[in-house]
Amino acid sequence: MILEMKVPSPGESISEVEIADWMVETGDYVTKDQAIAEIDSDKATLELPAEMSGTIELLVEPGSVVAVGQVVCKIDTSAKAPEGQSQGAPLAAPNPAPTAGPTSTKSAGIASPAAKKILAEKGIDPLSVTGSGKDGRITKEDAVQAKVAMGTARPGDPRNVTRKRMSSLRRKIAKRLVTVKNETAMLTTFNEVDMKPIMDLRAKYKEEFKTKHGVGLGFMSFFTLATTRALELYPTVNAMIDGDDQVTFDTVDISIAVSGPKGLMVPVVRDAASLSFSGVEKDIKQLAIKVRDGKISIDEMTGGTFTITNGGVFGSMLSTPIINPPQSAILGMHNIVERPMVVDGEIVIRPIMYVALSYDHRIIDGRESVGTLVAIKEALENPVEFLMGGDVKTALEL
Repeated sequence: MILEMKVPSPGESISEVEIADWMVETGDYVTKDQAIAEIDSDKATLELPAEMSGTIELLVEPGSVVAVGQVVCKIDTSAKAPEGQSQGAPLAAPNPAPTAGPTSTKSAGIASPAAKKILAEKGIDPLSVTGSGKDGRITKEDAVQAKVAMGTARPGDPRNVTRKRMSSLRRKIAKRLVTVKNETAMLTTFNEVDMKPIMDLRAKYKEEFKTKHGVGLGFMSFFTLATTRALELYPTVNAMIDGDDQVTFDTVDISIAVSGPKGLMVPVVRDAASLSFSGVEKDIKQLAIKVRDGKISIDEMTGGTFTITNGGVFGSMLSTPIINPPQSAILGMHNIVERPMVVDGEIVIRPIMYVALSYDHRIIDGRESVGTLVAIKEALENPVEFLMGGDVKTALEL
């Protein structure tokens, strides 16, 4: 029996995807649920699993844009598994021949079909390439980078320029960012936060918190809860424009910008106002792991009402973050630097973070935008009163 595999819909409103890379070749025996391809949509990168076991025939090239529902490969389910491979498990890869020098950081030469073709064209040994794919697999991008490193990209071009098509996700992000700049009245307001109260709390309770809850007591839980408080005070900042209507939400769903292998993702912490410090930290940790491992779902990245992004982890002192549409505002965190401040008439050194709130002036006025950022600052500089109800132990569930 020949099974025709069609591209499933990754989510609502998505009509086409890109076959980013095949993880098998025509003639390979695949097993049910084995990952056979990576597909890029305009919202996420997902793995395509085999629907049945059998011998596979690929029908489209890597990098092809295909419609949802299009047949992209066929599986001959009547084919028998190769000797030594059961019907329900992939054939184990043979041990690679020993090579000179350490190989612990290499990929053992396992390359995707597209990567294998690129490496073969330039005579590059797969064992010399570090794979960034699943289980150290060499992806097409790894192969292209290997060409650049060896000075073999674009023969005849002394600059060794290489060209590659942006992923569907990156193209969508680029289009959305330009749309935001062109179609919103975006402004940014700034403030500074004395981080000493939070840093003192973390220093005192972080070990006990981690022992009790299994997660660290980070800055993000303080910022998330301070933001939810501010948005309850200024609900217009938690709203968005839909045509000629203003849509306001009765819950605060915070999108947290997370950097992953495929670029910046924004998974959502649902109903953040109802969560405790440990609840926020656990949600963020779980979502960040899914982004890192490429297992984040589209549902987990949609529906946010406000975004927090932390450029400080990369060393940014100050920035004007771009609104994450269709939301109307975004909070930017930055690095913490010891700076001189005047406190009670005396100059003291304090750990200071600059914060920025970008907002759509079509729906949010100066009073709401500045008030929101001041409320966030207020809560962060006095977290015991505004975020913990005066009882640190109870708030941290210790």
